[in-house]
Amino acid sequence: MSRAVFDDAEYERRLSRTRDRLREEDLDAIVVADPANMNYLTGYDGWSFYVHQAVVVTLEHEEPVWVGRQMDADGARATTTLSEPNIRAYSDDHVHSPHDLHPMDYVAGVLEDLEVADGRIGLEMDAYYFTAKSYTRLQQNLPEAEFEDATLLVGWVRVKKSDQELEYMHQAARISENAMQAGLDAIEAGVPEYEVAAEIYEALITGTDEYGGDYPSIVPLMPSGEHTGTPHLTWTDREFEDGDPVIIELSGCRHRYHSPLARTTFVGEPPAELEHTAEVVVEAVDAALDAAEPGVTCETVEKAWRDTIAKYDIEKEDRIGYSMGLGYPPDWGEHTASIRPGDETVLEENMTFHMIPGIWTEDIGMELSETFRITSSGAETLADFPRKLFRA
Repeated sequence: MSRAVFDDAEYERRLSRTRDRLREEDLDAIVVADPANMNYLTGYDGWSFYVHQAVVVTLEHEEPVWVGRQMDADGARATTTLSEPNIRAYSDDHVHSPHDLHPMDYVAGVLEDLEVADGRIGLEMDAYYFTAKSYTRLQQNLPEAEFEDATLLVGWVRVKKSDQELEYMHQAARISENAMQAGLDAIEAGVPEYEVAAEIYEALITGTDEYGGDYPSIVPLMPSGEHTGTPHLTWTDREFEDGDPVIIELSGCRHRYHSPLARTTFVGEPPAELEHTAEVVVEAVDAALDAAEPGVTCETVEKAWRDTIAKYDIEKEDRIGYSMGLGYPPDWGEHTASIRPGDETVLEENMTFHMIPGIWTEDIGMELSETFRITSSGAETLADFPRKLFRA
């Protein structure tokens, strides 16, 4: 029995929009290797992306075709509603093969069966799990095919969320709130960083009284002390000390949908500089959220942030957010729209973003983030958590 978390009509809408994009790009098929896109189109959900796998969508074939390792075929049966002919599995001698076999040899055979071997085929050339060798093997096996880069084709289909997707993101936000509170409560002088990480992880998986949590695409990030200007560090064996600023970035996850949240705390009495920086960040985040509504561009939202911090003689040209939702390691971002200078993507209702601006100096980092969706009247933040500098 399938464990699919959306009904058939949802997948049919997604496939219809994907085929519309194929027609717009004059493509006969697409080979989807990003595990989030595979999930989006079929519901497939398994920790199998460390070996080659794919979903093939063509203009003519009614269902997508899942292609993966033999031992993962039952996972496709468990998590999708695909009919048996559209679950195709390659033998284990294709995995790390000593016999010059490669999974893309098998994928090429599937494309031949689907009668697109001489057509225009889109590939996710910049997907994490689509390798250079995958590309060359497809070229060798299908010399008459014309391959095109379609890395973001499905990503742009995903950018507007359905009601059920939004519900899972709201549930993920409840988990994020619980996990953030658990982390903040655990931080104090003398406590090792890994103990705080353990408390956060327990909350992420325990979820709420109504539902549990899934593993997030990114581990909890916890730069502390002199390293808070380096936002992507994790935990160590070091014990927290008085005078440590600590950044926590995490996300609850529900059916692979995320709602990231970041906050900064301080062990002891924070210095006046950090308190002032926190006030600036909160004011600028509020201004950016106020600017986010249907019809404005991503760069307009970023400008509201930048104009606010400029009042305090602070300059920061980095992007401050990105479209996100469904994800697998190593990322929950969709790699499409970014809240940054020069991004002219027009905001539409039910787009979702993670806004994560920060101000870092040589000595102190202050970070605060919100996941929000675009509604008919503006931005709705998914988490309900105080925007302030915390004290441990």
